[in-house]
Amino acid sequence: MSILTVLDFLTLIPSLAENVSQLPKTTDMRKGAIMGNEDNMGFNAMLQDSKDMPKFQTITDKKSIEKYGGDRMYFAPPIEYDRVMKLVPCGKLLTVGMIREYFARQSGADFTEPITAGIFVSIAAWASSQRQEDETPWWRTLKADGELNPKYPGGVEAQKELLEKEGHTIIKKGRTNIRYYVKDYEQALFTL
Repeated sequence: MSILTVLDFLTLIPSLAENVSQLPKTTDMRKGAIMGNEDNMGFNAMLQDSKDMPKFQTITDKKSIEKYGGDRMYFAPPIEYDRVMKLVPCGKLLTVGMIREYFARQSGADFTEPITAGIFVSIAAWASSQRQEDETPWWRTLKADGELNPKYPGGVEAQKELLEKEGHTIIKKGRTNIRYYVKDYEQALFTL
């Protein structure tokens, strides 16, 4: 079996697939990425729904084994991403890759499944945006190479504003495919 595709993942979590497929799409750019109707999605319910995770899966695809350094793949539940994201103090940063590496180390796996990691980090961010209390500092979790995440609440503009308030410098790269990064993000990384 190879790395799960998004569709494979959605079959693992039927309630997520059902919720997402039945919702109208929005292009309200004040909210950032085009997702379902975020106000009605119940991201906090998704965050708490661990299904059959944590779990392990053995992969057999040679390219994937080579890419990830082994065949033992770990799936962390969404709430664990939220828990780790809450550990990051003001002025410090994490990447999704660092969270994945942490889970793999803690679980004894070769790697943590990357597609669910990206989805669950976004769910943690949106869930936090829907709560009045118990905030998760989602803006401190970056994509690879210090890139800002356009799928977070408010898109890169909101993340940029929050990071700048904490003293980080944001740089813009690209001409047509514009992306935003935290300058020298490596110097502010939090150790898990």
